[in-house]
Amino acid sequence: MIAIVGIGADGWPGLGEPARDALRAAPTVIGSERQLALLPTEVPGERRAWPSPIDPLVDALAAGRHDGAAVLASGDPMLHGIGSSLARRGVELAVHPHASAFAYACARLGWPEAEVDLVTIVGRSPDALARVLQPRRRVVVFGNAASAAAVLVDRGYGPSRFVVLEQLGGPNERLTEGTADSLGDRAVDPLHAVAIECVAAEGTPLLPRVPGLPDEAYDTDGALTKRSVRAATLAALAPLPRALLWDVGAGSGSIGIEWLRAEPTARAVAIEERDDRAQRIARNARQLGVPRLEVVRGKAPDALATLEPPEAVFVGGGVATPGLVDACWEALHTGGRLVANTVTLEGEVVVIQARAQRGGTLTRLELSHAEPLGGFTGWQAQRPVVQWAVTKA
Repeated sequence: MIAIVGIGADGWPGLGEPARDALRAAPTVIGSERQLALLPTEVPGERRAWPSPIDPLVDALAAGRHDGAAVLASGDPMLHGIGSSLARRGVELAVHPHASAFAYACARLGWPEAEVDLVTIVGRSPDALARVLQPRRRVVVFGNAASAAAVLVDRGYGPSRFVVLEQLGGPNERLTEGTADSLGDRAVDPLHAVAIECVAAEGTPLLPRVPGLPDEAYDTDGALTKRSVRAATLAALAPLPRALLWDVGAGSGSIGIEWLRAEPTARAVAIEERDDRAQRIARNARQLGVPRLEVVRGKAPDALATLEPPEAVFVGGGVATPGLVDACWEALHTGGRLVANTVTLEGEVVVIQARAQRGGTLTRLELSHAEPLGGFTGWQAQRPVVQWAVTKA
């Protein structure tokens, strides 16, 4: 059993008696130098600061080599932080939460917590913030204020209200308000959070969280599932919490990217043979707020052999490649979804045969767009897309 004790800027006075008792009883107390300095001498255990990197000590805790230890965490340990990390690894915990910086920030600004997004960029790419940027959205960010401001300015949200909240709950608490593009290089206390009310600069494109981003949102060489077909494809794939998607023949990465934008706990791997496209996928993922998209360079089906089995598969390129659909089907978890799109006759033959063998539905998507025609306007048809969608029973 490991005790996880949330502690704030108010230090020892802000802890309840159960949390204090856990710290007094622990043979070892682990935390940052700042957190350990908040403890009084009545906590007798060995004090151990987190190493850099912290992974070896986290592994040791998860392996049970420090049973009985107490670990200090900032605020609510189960919101973001070490408590959440150890819980995911099945460690038995006794958690003593403190008010989180998120709760403090919402309280100070009078924001209903249920209507505010929380994004952490601590130890993660700040580009993850881009996923939630929409006009009027309220966001609290854990992590470096300058990095958060840079993401907003780069994505056209420089005019956003930008409140830096330092030392929340402590005697030196301070709130400083401005805009993202006015933060500059102002010094900020290391213990801070940021609250943002999103305001888009004129001309900034609106990017919804629902599938079907504008095609112009992507850097592409033309290997892109177009907007309307993409929306229908994501609907057929049905993103679910913690589900892993394989985006096979990913092209510009749009399916994997929008899978992750739709469900923040999901995971995705983009498999792409060409190096230039693999690099483009990674750039698109960062720009659109899902830098955690994993990009695997290789040719399917061979590149699939070492990957973790998925809960969903999309085959957008190379449907007619011998053995590809079979390999995807064999790897797919029971209950998982497989969706394959094709615009070629050879691909149609493959999905028709696959439906006959494994069931599912076939859908023909035929779209036309209004285009100039002389001095008038006429319909310009896209190539029809045949989509096979099936659940593995």
